[in-house]
Amino acid sequence: MGTGPAFVGAGSRFSRVAASASPSPAGVWRQIGSACLAALLGLLLTVPAAWTALPQGNAVTDPSALLRNALPIEQKDLQEIQHRLESTSDDLRAKRWPSLASSVRRTQSVFTLKRNAILASFQSDDRPRAEALFEQLASQFETLVSAADGQERDAFLDARRVALDSIGDAEALLVGPFPFQIPSEYADLPRLLGRASVKLTTTKGDLIAVVDGYNAPLTAGAFVDLVQRGFYDKLPFIRAEDFYVLQTGDPAGPADGFIDPVSKQKRQVPLEIKVPGEAVPFYNQTFEELGLFKAEPTLPFNAKGTLGWAHSDEDLGDGSSQFFLFLFEAELTPAGLNLIDGRYAAFGYVVDGFDVLEELTADDGIVKATVIDGAENLRPHA
Repeated sequence: MGTGPAFVGAGSRFSRVAASASPSPAGVWRQIGSACLAALLGLLLTVPAAWTALPQGNAVTDPSALLRNALPIEQKDLQEIQHRLESTSDDLRAKRWPSLASSVRRTQSVFTLKRNAILASFQSDDRPRAEALFEQLASQFETLVSAADGQERDAFLDARRVALDSIGDAEALLVGPFPFQIPSEYADLPRLLGRASVKLTTTKGDLIAVVDGYNAPLTAGAFVDLVQRGFYDKLPFIRAEDFYVLQTGDPAGPADGFIDPVSKQKRQVPLEIKVPGEAVPFYNQTFEELGLFKAEPTLPFNAKGTLGWAHSDEDLGDGSSQFFLFLFEAELTPAGLNLIDGRYAAFGYVVDGFDVLEELTADDGIVKATVIDGAENLRPHA
């Protein structure tokens, strides 16, 4: 069963967190030992020269925003409205209320001007639902303007969240057929052709996560399949590194992953990472191997509570059942420098239960995992 720091495959191979999580020379990163915050911050201050050209700036850390951005759609006008609303955070934090109110009014004007053109991009069957959402959004803009004018921070945040939910629901209607063909060599593996919501009932309370099969269909599919099998029920967290990771999925007994009851073999899921602009994910290749030193995955490890799939040091494609919850505060890391993007597959985000996430330790575990939405998107094989 799993021992040592988290992030790598199984058994005694659970070791060397940063040795496999970073493109730096292995000899340097093996000195990390535990993944404590102080050590990580020290490492970030001495990143290799090859990393100094990576993009700096504020990473998107809100899981709902990351999920909206990851939808496989092309509706630039609606996405522009979404991004305009999301970008009001800077003015809100700085209490620049006149600028904030002006920004919301401009966004409201863009929505009014482009509303009919955006509606025309929906399929006829989806247009009535889109129209209803846009009616709600028009009213929600009025609430946003009023909250900004009144300098009511909490009211503004609530109204913005509701408005962005309406936009996200409308964007989800624009998703067409599954956007790419999964390689035939993985035909026997389950796949999630869409999204699903999972409730992880832990010993401290419930977490709700959205797993994304649009961008990680095999990883999300393996996870949802195991949830439906009851595989994760009553499993402990095998590692809990403060401020870094919380890992589970190692079954009792000698096996370090899921043993298929038919083949009697351990099911192995390839490393699967999709990059914006690429038609299909990369399989069993890290960003370092691909030379993508400036890339950010479609599903980045930016949000606290990002779900990641574990694999061993020795084999990128031997992940089977173990997954981790990313706990590192992305605000402390420049965009693109969180050590594991491009080395591990993210496949979803915790969207509710962050107070529970804060309390979980290695003494806790999963009581029960349940698919609460999207089960119909799971396919057992190609």
